[in-house]
Amino acid sequence: MPQNNITPPLIEFKGSTLPVVTVSLRSLQLGELGEAANALFGDDPFFDGEAAVLDLSQAGAVSSAKWQFLKELFRTHGLNVMGVRGGSDELRQSARTAGLPTYAAVDRSARALPRADEERPEPPPTGVPVMEAAPPPAPPATRPEAKPEPSASTLASTKSATLFLTRPLRSGQQIYARGGDLIVLAAVNSGAEVIADGHIHIYAPLHGRALAGASGDTEARIFSTRFDAQLVSIAGLYRTFDSGVPTDLAGQTVQVRLTEKTGDSLGKLIVEPI
Repeated sequence: MPQNNITPPLIEFKGSTLPVVTVSLRSLQLGELGEAANALFGDDPFFDGEAAVLDLSQAGAVSSAKWQFLKELFRTHGLNVMGVRGGSDELRQSARTAGLPTYAAVDRSARALPRADEERPEPPPTGVPVMEAAPPPAPPATRPEAKPEPSASTLASTKSATLFLTRPLRSGQQIYARGGDLIVLAAVNSGAEVIADGHIHIYAPLHGRALAGASGDTEARIFSTRFDAQLVSIAGLYRTFDSGVPTDLAGQTVQVRLTEKTGDSLGKLIVEPI
């Protein structure tokens, strides 16, 4: 019987989806960034080796940065910087010279997510995976309730329909307040997601995704004392901030709501300072 002498190829190409954290920088001064990072994440690694892209669109009029030191700064908190996006041509060229490639940003307007009982249209484009902070979520009505880690067993109050979140959410973690409101007392970091059938109150930085009215409540609202979200949604209508939050909303206290329904329209998603 002839032997099989086929040698596997040394190089193979396979498609994959890589989750990437987008880090929006409003300064490239190492001292300021170090203090801000320590305030958010503490002294220990907060992330678990996730890939990251630095968004420079709000970094100001600078033409260069100490890229190797910036990479090391975020590496101490568990992020591996793989490239940049946004910023001036000179700043991006400076990053490329330091070995950090440039990725384009994808801008999206508000869209309605289909309900579970509706025929699904063609899904919105997600672009190249590394260009995205996170792909658009599936319809909230179909999401299973998140199972917190054992250390998070004290997060929920069983005395009411309101769920309290008292510790930061890392990238990839999700909390769902089924049948009630969600009150968040710690940071929701990039790549993390908070969902509620009712309102969402966030008394901390919101860097990830927040979806209120997940079961279809158009009266639900989202409140945040420090707004820097990747995505917000009310009753399935959502808006992404792939290119960064507008300057008049960034870091501000805001509310997210729907305007009054007109005919068959769900209303318009509004993000406004309060």
